[in-house]
Amino acid sequence: MSERLQPGDTAPAFRLTAADGRTVALQDYRGRSLVVYFYPAAMTPGCTKQACDFRDNLALLAEAGVDVVGISPDKPEKLARFVARDALTFPLLADPEKTILTAYGAFGEKTLYGKTVTGVIRSTIVVDPKGKVAHAFYNVKATGHVAKLLRDLDLAG
Repeated sequence: MSERLQPGDTAPAFRLTAADGRTVALQDYRGRSLVVYFYPAAMTPGCTKQACDFRDNLALLAEAGVDVVGISPDKPEKLARFVARDALTFPLLADPEKTILTAYGAFGEKTLYGKTVTGVIRSTIVVDPKGKVAHAFYNVKATGHVAKLLRDLDLAG
């Protein structure tokens, strides 16, 4: 099981394969804030709603100097289908070994329908331009989370 990150922690470095086959690394975003959100599975109803909410608010986030990446245990091929199906315009990254999910505290025990299971904990980490954790949100809801995040970042209009 993994430790949850706290504001002020150094964000764990990552280099993962994106849906389009290119490699994306945390260091690619140095100098900008980055929302790293973790979700259980591409093309499921909740994950689709969350991804589309990020897509629909991407311009507002970019204007504020904030980029977005999504990470799941899906393989790049499935992520590519998700990107195409829902016209997603930000990188979706594959972590099938769950190494980065674990490093960010987004994989471990959770309660699902009253049972304790091990899996992806829907989480959002905001990394500041210097690579430090600015915000760490765990067990977030798929629906309404992006709107809450915008309020938390003082970006809600």
